[in-house]
Amino acid sequence: MTDQRLTPDEKRFLLTLARNAITYAVNNRPLPEIDINSLTEPLKAHGASFVTLTREKQLRGCIGTLEAYQPLVLDVREHAVAAALEDHRFDPLTSDELAFISIEVSRLTHPKSCKYSSPEELLELLHPGIDGVILSDGQRRATFLPQVWEQLPNPEDFLSHLCYKMGASPDSWQNQHLDVSIYQVEEFHE
Repeated sequence: MTDQRLTPDEKRFLLTLARNAITYAVNNRPLPEIDINSLTEPLKAHGASFVTLTREKQLRGCIGTLEAYQPLVLDVREHAVAAALEDHRFDPLTSDELAFISIEVSRLTHPKSCKYSSPEELLELLHPGIDGVILSDGQRRATFLPQVWEQLPNPEDFLSHLCYKMGASPDSWQNQHLDVSIYQVEEFHE
């Protein structure tokens, strides 16, 4: 993500694009072509995004990427469909559910590595409610978007749950040195 924030029209465009892509996908219809050249520069630029689906304020799917590798517009569309159909924590979304889901898009900044020498120092580097966090340990990796701080406002709990999500012991962040990166998001929803 560049320093340039998306305009309200660009945000609406991406949310509409996500909903339309999900609708096409759950009804087994091919996604329409996108004329990327006709779009604004921020939508054409490479961007990393997560798309989160909720139903009655409960998570229904969330898929995304941490690294920008394709135009933002394609990234959002791809992850909207994946959140609806490929999140292994949930059954694929059905057409009957379309009217009940809400869509949230998070556009990510480039992750920055955190250098720390102790668990206490790591806690001081985190900004609850602002930073998304990536933990890595060899091949294992997990992230929480900044929005997760709403459910886990205590930094110790946040890191423990993130270790668990990564497949490690919840106290791993206290007992071993993990690779930690942080990022921020521009979040918008229907």
